Amino acid sequence: MLDLVIRGGQVVTPMGVGEWDVAIQGEKIVAVAAPGALPDEAGRVIDAKGMVVVPGGIEPHAHISAPIMGHGDLKTAPPEEVSRAALIGGTTTLMDFAIQYPGIDIPQAIRERTEVWQGNSYADYAHHLMLLGAIPPEILGSLHEAVEDGFPSIKIFTTNIRPPATTGEPRMVGTGHLHDLMEEIQRMNAMLLVHSEDDDMVQHMYQKLAREERTEWYNMHLVHSAESEDVSFRRVLRIQEWTGAPVYFVHVSATQGLNAIAEARSNGRPIYGETLHNYCCFSSDDYKEENGMKYHTYPSLKSEDDRQSLWRGIVEGGLSTMATDEYCTSWETKISGRTVSDVTGGHNGAEARMGVTYSEGVSRRGMSLQRFVDVSSANAAKIMGLYPRKGVLAPGSDADITLIDTNFKRKLTMDDFHITDYSIWEGFEADGWPVTTILRGNVVVDNREFKAAPGSGQFIPRKVDAAITNSPKA
Repeated sequence: MLDLVIRGGQVVTPMGVGEWDVAIQGEKIVAVAAPGALPDEAGRVIDAKGMVVVPGGIEPHAHISAPIMGHGDLKTAPPEEVSRAALIGGTTTLMDFAIQYPGIDIPQAIRERTEVWQGNSYADYAHHLMLLGAIPPEILGSLHEAVEDGFPSIKIFTTNIRPPATTGEPRMVGTGHLHDLMEEIQRMNAMLLVHSEDDDMVQHMYQKLAREERTEWYNMHLVHSAESEDVSFRRVLRIQEWTGAPVYFVHVSATQGLNAIAEARSNGRPIYGETLHNYCCFSSDDYKEENGMKYHTYPSLKSEDDRQSLWRGIVEGGLSTMATDEYCTSWETKISGRTVSDVTGGHNGAEARMGVTYSEGVSRRGMSLQRFVDVSSANAAKIMGLYPRKGVLAPGSDADITLIDTNFKRKLTMDDFHITDYSIWEGFEADGWPVTTILRGNVVVDNREFKAAPGSGQFIPRKVDAAITNSPKA
């Protein structure tokens, strides 16, 4: 007898969309079948009429229990809180960062993340590596061991993001070190994640606005500008052209970044781009609201034209993933910074990511359901080495499944959110929203009622397919 059958929903698979039945045995999907083809008996049958049935969401970019810049020992929300909210929002796998900084090596960074997550997450999880500042030869030489152990994605910064007095550990990786890292990435068949801004331009604008006494937070887009994104993306892509390394640009925020990625991909290069749902839904004009810094995520919101371009990249193609850069703080912490130099980045976005992308992308902009699955789950799984275990409804894959209620149509209130004390999505007009979530065959959210057992999330080791690192396949 099957453990679980989902019947009557609009099921989204790589082969198409149809009113099929999904059969689950243990932790795995065992069949996607025509109505009536499965045995009548099952441990449980879920009636998915009026629902869209999709793979559980994958959040490829989150900072969980991470140090908050400028706030001493204060950290972002821990795995227990973020994973609970993520599951309620239809996301079943979270990816954050094991940070290697001066004074610790990569195994120490991984151990630190293991201690934070193991036994403390409701959702499944994986870790990227993050390298800060200059990369010593011994760190570069040890990367292959981490990749072989299931950590095949490495993030770096081309900027220190904030002025030296407020940034803490230097973050920027110089061009020479970036080149050497790319050569190693290419040899290891790994994936390079890049926060790409031109640091000279960023730091120049901090100083210029200070001289001109224009340091209010709503000028943030002048510091972290579209021009800076353009210059930096082009430099990174030029080095990539020499080395052949695959590159995943995190939080693309401007038309210029989108265009640079599209140009490289058109030449068959393994280049990928992620944007954030707050970049797609808000613009730099929103900074001018009272406490408008609540919308800020580094680099920055850009213009209304950029916002529309990002949606086109998500709906029509050009961008691979919709992420959040999850960085959950309290309201008090979020609005404590009032200048371009001390505003706190990030927000509590993982819970809203699937619903916002469906409501705005599918319901209002006509994005296909298969494209929705690509940007919310499948492409992240492919690029980061989780596919086909995650990111697809197919026999043999983990039974990570989200049911989206197409009749859920109303304005969201704070009662719809389950983490921290504010949300930039309060007041958002939902038009289709996740209501039931299944993680490895277990119904962890049942019609918006949370059912997951503490610590039930598992660490997922990864290996990136060579097809992804050699050409733009997602």
